[in-house]
Amino acid sequence: MPRWLPRAMVLALALVAVFQLGSWAFHQLIGLLINILIAFFLALAIEPAVSRMAAFGMRRGLATFLVFLGLLIVSAGFITLMGSMLAGQIIKMIEDFPDYLDSVINWVNAHFQTDLKRVDIQEGLLHSDWLRKYVQNSATGVLDVSTQVLGGLFQLLTIGLFSFYFAADGPRLRRALCSVLPPARQAEVLRAWEIAVDKTGGYIYSRGLMALISGVAHYILLQALGIPYAPVLAVWVGLVSQFIPTIGTYLAGALPMLIAFTVDPWYALWVLIFVVVYQQFENYMLQPKLTAKTVDIHPAVAFGSVIAGTALLGAVGALISIPAVATLQAFLGAYVKRYAVTDDPRVHGHRVRGTGGPGLRARVGRLWGQRVGEAERAVGDSGGAVGSDGMADSGGVAGSGSAGSGGATSGPADSGPTSSGSTGSGLTDSGGQNSGRADSGPTGSGPADLDS
Repeated sequence: MPRWLPRAMVLALALVAVFQLGSWAFHQLIGLLINILIAFFLALAIEPAVSRMAAFGMRRGLATFLVFLGLLIVSAGFITLMGSMLAGQIIKMIEDFPDYLDSVINWVNAHFQTDLKRVDIQEGLLHSDWLRKYVQNSATGVLDVSTQVLGGLFQLLTIGLFSFYFAADGPRLRRALCSVLPPARQAEVLRAWEIAVDKTGGYIYSRGLMALISGVAHYILLQALGIPYAPVLAVWVGLVSQFIPTIGTYLAGALPMLIAFTVDPWYALWVLIFVVVYQQFENYMLQPKLTAKTVDIHPAVAFGSVIAGTALLGAVGALISIPAVATLQAFLGAYVKRYAVTDDPRVHGHRVRGTGGPGLRARVGRLWGQRVGEAERAVGDSGGAVGSDGMADSGGVAGSGSAGSGGATSGPADSGPTSSGSTGSGLTDSGGQNSGRADSGPTGSGPADLDS
């Protein structure tokens, strides 16, 4: 056995073991890594506000605390308002449920000739196996829901702590990162960090401004229709439609439509029409102007980034995909060399005649011209043949075709000299009578007049 073979086998086994250990550790820590990623983007989002407060002499830790306190107060107020609204609507639905059930029973009895009663239906539901199984499953599911709620709170706490440290110790973090890199790489890392802060902060700013405009517009509509909880519903529409990409608009409009339907079904239709029209106004007029200087990415790129982020990281990927792609696009735009585009009509989508091949009309015209040219050449050739047969033959006998076979010539023929020097006789008639006179001139190269 070669001496290197045992060491090679041990090295291969060690590499496999390290790979398996790394894969296991990555799968175990994937939740923590996602939380750190969310915290990093949240720290980038609040970095402009913290840096502006720190520029006035405030400590970064205190500035970060104040920013987080403001976010916490706003979030708690929104959740409280939404909870009170939902609780009120649920209580109203429970109180109105017997009347609604009576109307349904009366409609069924009138159309299907049945004799149903609400008391019988309630007793049947209370003593049914389906309700008993549902209560048992719900009791079991309460523990699962409690576990999920506690896990969500722990996750929020983890994200909050990491984002606080990233924002408060941002300069120290950048200094520690640059200390292990050469000077040239340090400049690139700091430039990338600055671009990420600008794009993420710009994304939050533009989305917040559009959420404010959307909330005000929907509040005016809901207040005009007399729908209850108009301020809370307007805040719901503004936040959900802007901070949940792609499907946020439809999720945001579903709740106001449901509340409006309880007031009047036609109000729900008006809310749906307004949501659709406002979404088109926002997509084609409002959003391009607000995001032109902050997160200027194409809608198709944004949609694809949301799909890719959702496939990779779920709802978290959908939230951070747009600022991440905007940062990457800005970073590539700073380092990718670009050239001036030539002034060509094809750049604007206009076809140049002749570049894409002749069209049908051009091909038909060219074919028609070829046919006409061939016909003209055929007529010219036939005319030349007639002239040589009926007038003079170069180097031949003049007037040989003046009188046809078996015919007579009726006029004088004056023949000049031919080019070959022979005298042309105009009195020859094959097989017939010649009644004319032919005067043949002298030979030479002078002009020849032929009168037939």
